[in-house]
Amino acid sequence: MSEVKLAAETRTEFGKGAARRIRRADKVPGVLYGHGSQPLHLTLPGHDLLLALRTPNVLISLDIDGKTSELAIPKAVQRDPLKGFLEHVDLLLVKRGEKVNVEIPVHTEGELAPGGNLLEHVLNALPVEAEATHIPEAVTVSVEGLAAGASIHAKDISLPSGVTLAVEEDAVVLQVLAAQAEEAPEGEAAEGGEAAEA
Repeated sequence: MSEVKLAAETRTEFGKGAARRIRRADKVPGVLYGHGSQPLHLTLPGHDLLLALRTPNVLISLDIDGKTSELAIPKAVQRDPLKGFLEHVDLLLVKRGEKVNVEIPVHTEGELAPGGNLLEHVLNALPVEAEATHIPEAVTVSVEGLAAGASIHAKDISLPSGVTLAVEEDAVVLQVLAAQAEEAPEGEAAEGGEAAEA
């Protein structure tokens, strides 16, 4: 997994006014915490952070005030509900070799069995424990040929070496639901019949 380097500055101003000033300068207020240390309030480069966060569980190498370097992963990201820009980010301090609990996206590949069935993502992300510098970006699951009633459990998903489940093995991740579209053709047939009578 790749590391993204970001230059961060410690900040001493707090509150909504300070946060607005930071965002006007295309920067994002954030907090770095973990390992029992005091939370460190930071200002991060907005555009670079936005690009970094496109990768789930991205490993960020923070260059803080040009003096210290820390590794972190995003823990909570707040975005403006309308415009989508970053408002605030919480970062979790990690060390190389340390195991962390994260959720990784579940991607699917393949086609379901014919019949118009629906695939339901019971879990959009799979809780796992992984080494902080080797967090997989996602897991891919084949749904090729699955029919209605089939389900894929957490234990059925193959994980990269060193990554373990942080959820019950029997937790349902994906399930195939039977198509519910029988009523629509009947309605169409009835309308067609009425048209024929008229």
